[in-house]
Amino acid sequence: MSGGPGRRPRRWMPHAWSVATQAFVLQVAVVLLLVAAVAVEWVYIARDDALHEARDRSLSVAEGFANSPGIVAALHSADPTAVLQPRAETARKRSDVDFLIVMNTDGIRYTAPDPGLIGKKFIGTIAPALEGRSFTEKIDSPRGPVVQAVVPVTGPGNTVAGLVCAGEAVHGLSGHVSRRLPFLFGAAAVALAVAVAGNALISRRLRRQTHGLGTAELGRMYEHLKLLYDASTAVGTTLDVRRTAQELAHVAVPAFADTVTVDLAEAVVHGGEPDPADDVRLLRAARGGIDDGRSPASEGETVAFAPSTPQSRALREGQACLLSSPQADGPLIAAPLAARGTTLGVVSFLRSRTAQPFAHDDLSAAGELCSRAAVSIDNARRYTREHTMAVTLQRSLLPGVLPEHGGVEVASGYLPALGGVGGDWFDVIPLPGLRVALVVGDVVGRGLHAAATMGRLRTAVHNFSALDVPPEELLAHLDELVTRIDEGTQADGGTPVTGATCLYAVYDPTCGRCTLARAGHPPPAVLRPDGRVEFPDVPVGPPLGVGGLPFEAAELDLPESSRLVLYTDGLVRGADHDLSGGMRALGDTLASRAGRTPQETCDAVLHALAPQRPRDDVALLVARTRLLEPGRIAAWDVPADPAAVAQVRNAAVRTLAEWGLDELSFTTELILSELITNAVRYAAAPIRLRMLRGGGSLVCEVSDASSTAPHLRYAATTDEGGRGLFLVAQLADRWGTRYTATGKIIWSEQALPDTGPGSA
Repeated sequence: MSGGPGRRPRRWMPHAWSVATQAFVLQVAVVLLLVAAVAVEWVYIARDDALHEARDRSLSVAEGFANSPGIVAALHSADPTAVLQPRAETARKRSDVDFLIVMNTDGIRYTAPDPGLIGKKFIGTIAPALEGRSFTEKIDSPRGPVVQAVVPVTGPGNTVAGLVCAGEAVHGLSGHVSRRLPFLFGAAAVALAVAVAGNALISRRLRRQTHGLGTAELGRMYEHLKLLYDASTAVGTTLDVRRTAQELAHVAVPAFADTVTVDLAEAVVHGGEPDPADDVRLLRAARGGIDDGRSPASEGETVAFAPSTPQSRALREGQACLLSSPQADGPLIAAPLAARGTTLGVVSFLRSRTAQPFAHDDLSAAGELCSRAAVSIDNARRYTREHTMAVTLQRSLLPGVLPEHGGVEVASGYLPALGGVGGDWFDVIPLPGLRVALVVGDVVGRGLHAAATMGRLRTAVHNFSALDVPPEELLAHLDELVTRIDEGTQADGGTPVTGATCLYAVYDPTCGRCTLARAGHPPPAVLRPDGRVEFPDVPVGPPLGVGGLPFEAAELDLPESSRLVLYTDGLVRGADHDLSGGMRALGDTLASRAGRTPQETCDAVLHALAPQRPRDDVALLVARTRLLEPGRIAAWDVPADPAAVAQVRNAAVRTLAEWGLDELSFTTELILSELITNAVRYAAAPIRLRMLRGGGSLVCEVSDASSTAPHLRYAATTDEGGRGLFLVAQLADRWGTRYTATGKIIWSEQALPDTGPGSA
């Protein structure tokens, strides 16, 4: 453990004179290490230079002799040794190599510096030379390393007529090094002289600056102007209460105490206000240092202090207290954590039984340290409270469980931003006719305002989708709503909605068609069943609230098992790439995971693209499309003749029997009679009836070319008609009207009887 203010000087505490001495010793060690390193490097450099020089000279001599005139003829003569031995020895002596050998293709020597080796097998590698290539190698001999080069002697037709080898031993490395040693030792002497002069200068300046203070006083002062400095940089680096408490404990150990415990009111840990009535039952938020058994509670446990303890006294009096009784187990300081008039907890600084007790001047250091830390803890507490409220609000506004739908299989993912929750959201909304709406949006900003705005927009989308309007009209309604919200907010002096975006898509499983429109939002991604990834060209409208500009929709034909991926820009926009780069990465990730389920795809995309510390919210929605089987769809054209109503109605009843839905025949017959009769009487041709079975319901749709919608009303007792839609409303679970490009559709929906797994 290191020393602290009020303790006896530790042995490692430097005197004024020993600082310079230690610096001098360090400098000498550095100089010696540098000298040794340079010497070793020179040895290696000299060795490499000698090897390269020997290799180049050997290869040059061998190639020159092999290409000299008359060599090929000499090799084919009756006595090659008689012709080549004198020439080889003359060339060897002139070129200053150790040996020059001429041999046949079997490696039998014709020449050698030692005549006793003539006629013997050459020791070395000759295979590359026999293939017509020059070759150098290093071999180890009793005299040291030897470098030799073997080159071919080329005859007529580029055939190898013989081989020539030249080589020399590598020696003399010590001479290369010894010539440089005087310079090396001279540089080392200059460095040592500079170190001695620096040591003397440091000693004089230290004696002048300490003004005669003792080591203990200097050490205490240093560990105090340093403890507080370390706390200012190391405590409060995050807006997390527990982490801030742990940082305080780590700063104080071992610089100030052997053991530190930080105990906070439980409400403070969770971002709340402390209860003044319960100031002696706290939660241990952090603990650091040695465990001497005097404070057994671990982090996260509840601790209680008796009224007579220094901790209780510090909480009551609001100032640091020193326990200096000789009968105590060890020295202790208890200091309160108070900020902005609120006491948040208490910190206990303990020293071991064998350590020097705290002095009274240590109280000021402990109090100042805790005062600074308390501000950081209070900031973290306030942030935790707001963050918890925002997260709770946002989680409550996002869909808890996505609805199951027969037309799509969906999975979602959401990651809040590191700096606080934002306004990203998504939704899956069932629509009439077994269709489904997929929506994702983004409200720029952080905190409660962004979360509340997101909730308002999501509710508005639900309400507008109930009107069953096309996607581009829904965005127009949403844009108008945001404009009105901004006008009202600005009038009240509040913050307007800025940068809200939305992508709204409607998928119809009966035909596989998806209609999309977007307001300032990134385009969707489509993963085709064959693994191809596309980013459809959906016209982009202005962000919500701009007003004055129309929105356009696009239609996509999605085969079954296609995956439609909707996301917010937090997924594809990062510090190291722009939107286009993020979209390319998204496409690559989707393409590599073409066979996965929507949930697996969602998890894989978030794992691959979402940053570890996101600066923006990330919302992701993956929907795998399904198509309604043709056997679950029945349609008839209805002639504009009241007599045709019965025929179409009977055909529909027969279809219900084929589907095993006889229980619904009576009510369906009544519903169809009213809807078809109204269309024949009051609407325009063409008239068409369609029945859909899927998603646990039976849907009946009557379409016509009229844009006039019927209205539900109560018929008087004297009225002859007007009860048709009232009857439909009573018999069907839901009914309504939606408009198309050519007219309207009046639909009704009835729940299928529970007849087993195949009832859907």
